Amino acid sequence: MKSRKNLTRFTYETAAFEGWRLCVSRVGTTFTKYFSDKHYGSPELALNAAEQAKDKLLKIVDKSRRINGKLSKTTINKVNQLLKDL
Repeated sequence: MKSRKNLTRFTYETAAFEGWRLCVSRVGTTFTKYFSDKHYGSPELALNAAEQAKDKLLKIVDKSRRINGKLSKTTINKVNQLLKDL
C-alpha cells in the first residue's frame, strides 16, 4: 500500500509499530494521529479508520474561522478531542 495525501504508511521490520499516520497541517497547526494495524485488525481497516478521521478533521478545520490568520483555540481543542476519541 502506498502513502496518500496526509496519510503515511509505516512498515518497518525492526519497529514495533506498523500502520498509518495521519498528519494534517493548517495555518501553523499540525494534527497527528497513528492508526495501528494491530489495533484495527488489518492494514485495510486501519487505512479506512485513518481516512474517515482525515475527512472529519478536514471538515472541522476547513469550515472554522481564523483569528489573526490562525485556527481558533476552540477549533484546535475540537480537533484534538476528535483525534483522542478515535
